Amino acid sequence: MSGVEVDPVIARHTQPAHRWRARLPKIFFSPVGLVGGFICLFWIAVSLAAPLLSPFGPTEQVTPFQTPGMIAPDGRVFWLGSDHLGRDIMSRIIWGGRRVLFFSTIATGSAYAVGVSLGLVAGYFRGWIDDLVSSFANVVLSFPVLVLYVVIISTFGASGLNIVVAVTFASAPGIMRIVRGIVLDLRSRDYVASAQTRGEGATYIMFREILPNATPLLIVDACLRLGYTTITIGVLGFLGLGLPPPQPDWGGMINETRAMATFAPHMTVFPCIAISSFVLGLNLLADGLRESTLKD
Repeated sequence: MSGVEVDPVIARHTQPAHRWRARLPKIFFSPVGLVGGFICLFWIAVSLAAPLLSPFGPTEQVTPFQTPGMIAPDGRVFWLGSDHLGRDIMSRIIWGGRRVLFFSTIATGSAYAVGVSLGLVAGYFRGWIDDLVSSFANVVLSFPVLVLYVVIISTFGASGLNIVVAVTFASAPGIMRIVRGIVLDLRSRDYVASAQTRGEGATYIMFREILPNATPLLIVDACLRLGYTTITIGVLGFLGLGLPPPQPDWGGMINETRAMATFAPHMTVFPCIAISSFVLGLNLLADGLRESTLKD
């Protein structure tokens, strides 16, 4: 039997369970990561399906000060109640989640595009380029982050684009320092020396040799930073500097109804739960990814 060749297709479908389970990403064996991933996927799915899931329009005014479970005159249900203007809180949370997730993802991605590029250049070339980029990063990081956000948005006005610019400007230096530290460690590895010996250019080495090996750590940081950006957008909305109304966002919902929180707490509690749960999911997902990275 030892001399009989086995069809590789048959062997692939008859291998023991532990072999195909070993192929799965380690994140699937992290309970913490799975819970976090489920929470994040829940909010992503809810946001994408907003037109199907929301019983009311995000700015539709029906009956004000309705408590959770009350029924509107047309028979629709205020599952989470309505606010002081008669807008359904559940519908506004669903549509607000779409805006928050979109702008927080765009802002985080933009910050990473700038931070990773600067970190690769500074860490790989070092010298005066590293000194220049690091000096600029140190100047930006010396200011309190929230102050930077408030100054930038107060100067240029509250809008989604300005929030993306503010987050990019304030977050990119921190990302740059993380990437720079990783590059300084990886540039001394044998595979980088081998690529240099083959005559590969700096761009190839940075983006094909160094960056892929830094990606696992950056993904963990990206999950955490996406949570920070979500909180930032919520804080800016609470301060009246967030995404412009009348379209909802979670922080703006809290700001609009905080005066009624004493006698109608559902108006502020549910948006707070939305922000907290999404950020919690991102943190749990980051913990799971960190465990998976350490096991590799």
